[in-house]
Amino acid sequence: MRVLVTGASGFLGRAVAAAIVAAGHEVRCFQRRPSGVTGATDALGSITEPSDVAAAVAGVDAIVHLAAKVSLAGSPAEFDAVNVEGTRSLIAAARAAGVHRLVFVSSPSVAHSGSSITGDDALPADPEHARGDYARTKAAAELLALAADSEDLRVVVVRPHLVWGPGDTQLIARIVERARAGRLPLLGHGAALIDSTYIDNAADAIAAALERVDAVHGNAYVITNGEPRPVAELLAGICQAAGVATPAWSVPAGVARAAGSVIEAAWRVFPGDDEPPMTRFLAEQLSTAHWFDQRRTRADLRWTPAVTLNEGLARLAEHYRTA
Repeated sequence: MRVLVTGASGFLGRAVAAAIVAAGHEVRCFQRRPSGVTGATDALGSITEPSDVAAAVAGVDAIVHLAAKVSLAGSPAEFDAVNVEGTRSLIAAARAAGVHRLVFVSSPSVAHSGSSITGDDALPADPEHARGDYARTKAAAELLALAADSEDLRVVVVRPHLVWGPGDTQLIARIVERARAGRLPLLGHGAALIDSTYIDNAADAIAAALERVDAVHGNAYVITNGEPRPVAELLAGICQAAGVATPAWSVPAGVARAAGSVIEAAWRVFPGDDEPPMTRFLAEQLSTAHWFDQRRTRADLRWTPAVTLNEGLARLAEHYRTA
């Protein structure tokens, strides 16, 4: 099968492209800079340029779409252009090129409205109540993708949750950086149970979804390790693996949420050079439970995670020891 992977220069996209290559498929990677994926070819361009998109999809049988603007802050128009309109352009190009399979990589945040998620399956994407422009636009894009599902273009949605592992410059790097600087508090008591996903498991699950599109199209699946841990325990494990101090102070969850709302508003007027230190969405994610029923995901995709959280933390520790 000839497969286009968009966003393959990112942490998850690169791992997904490598997993699909390893499965024996011919892979083309589409993004703005070289992917560095051994065994794949690159088609450089932007998801916001229809001509680049049309050239990238030409001649492929299937698409795995990961390209997105992922951030806690930024211009709402840019989120819309990349996440919504880029997806719309990709679907149109796929139809025109006769592509028959599409795996849309989404996020559980598309169905998160601020309250705890305790053992739910994939809830419907809800752009109206999603927290922040990333979740809002990913929710809208997911609905576009599912609306395009047909016998001619079969679409499946996967939502990997809190993907982490060695080499992650987003979640892991930010946790470690803030812990090293003494700026990583617990919100509340740190007892909320949260799911996460080790990078190899996330990539393998998405590759499995590609193989199963014909059988499961029209559905959305949340992907996790299936090992919910208290947020304090997960943060401590990451910090210990990186050799930095674990969080030693806490902030009431309500205070953090209120502060996040204020910081978000200020960031829109006076944006900093990096991510805001707190947003309401981030405060909610760190202080509410969010873990998911994985039975349907595993049965339908015929996939189970190969790397446990403890093994993932051991690999993360080895990465920091040898870096």
